[in-house]
Amino acid sequence: MTALSKSWERAVVPLFILAAWEVFSRSGFLPAALLPAPSVVLHTWGDWIFGFDETSQGNTGRWFADALSSATRVAAGYGIAVVSGVLLGIAIGWWRWVERTVEPTIQMLRPVPPVSWIPLAIIWFGIANKPAIFLVFLGAFFPILMNTIHGVKTADRNLIRAASMMGATEQQLLRHVVFPAALPSIFAGLRIGIGAAWMLTVTAEMVAVKSGLGYVLWDSYYFLRYDLVLAAMASIGLLGYATDALIKVLMSAALHWQHGSTLQSREG
Repeated sequence: MTALSKSWERAVVPLFILAAWEVFSRSGFLPAALLPAPSVVLHTWGDWIFGFDETSQGNTGRWFADALSSATRVAAGYGIAVVSGVLLGIAIGWWRWVERTVEPTIQMLRPVPPVSWIPLAIIWFGIANKPAIFLVFLGAFFPILMNTIHGVKTADRNLIRAASMMGATEQQLLRHVVFPAALPSIFAGLRIGIGAAWMLTVTAEMVAVKSGLGYVLWDSYYFLRYDLVLAAMASIGLLGYATDALIKVLMSAALHWQHGSTLQSREG
C-alpha cells in the first residue's frame, strides 16, 4: 500500500464528518450561531492564528501564545507524572513490601475524579499555573503508574532467572531486564496519560487560570462565540494528536526489538 493511499485512508473519515457537518449546519435545522459551519470555524480559527481580519475579536493573532500556555502546563504536569509514575510503578511491581505499604492508598485515591481536586488545588496553590499543573499530574499519573506495575509484574520470569544465574545484581536486573520488559506496558500508559493530561489542562484552564486554549474556550462560551469554542476544541484535539504521535515515534524507536516478533497491525 502506497503512502498516498494510507494518507487518504486517514483523511476520509474526518472529511466525511466535515462535509456532513457543513451540509447540516447550512440546512437551517439549527440557528447558524448555535452550530457554525466548518467553513466559518476555519475562518475564525485562521484569524485566531494569523490575525488577518479580527473575526476572533480580542483573541486575534493570539493562538500561538494560548497554545504555548496550555502546552507548557501539559509538559510540566505530564513530566512529573512520567517520572513519579514509572519509578513508583517499578518499586510497587518489584518489591512486595512496597506493594503492601503503598498500593492500598493508591487504589483508594485512583477512583477519585481529578476534577474533584479543583477546589483544594485552588486553595493550596492559588489562581495560577500550579493548580493546573497539579491537575494535569493527577490525570496522567495513575494510567502511567498502573501500566508500569502491570509491565513489571508480567516480565518473563525465565529472563530474570537466567540473568540471576549469570550473576546479575538486583540493580542490573531492574535496569537491563525488568525495565526493558515493562516498556511496552509503560508506553501504553504514556499514551493514555497524555490524553488525560490534555483533558485536565483544559478543565483547569476553565476555572483556575486566565490563559490557554481552555480559557479561550470557556470565555468564548460566555460571549456565545461558538465558532471560537469549536476552534478551541479542534486546537486541543490536534495538539493531543500531535503529542500522541510523538510518543508513538519514541515507542517505535525504543521497542525496535519487537518489530517482526509481534502482530503490530496487519495490512488489508
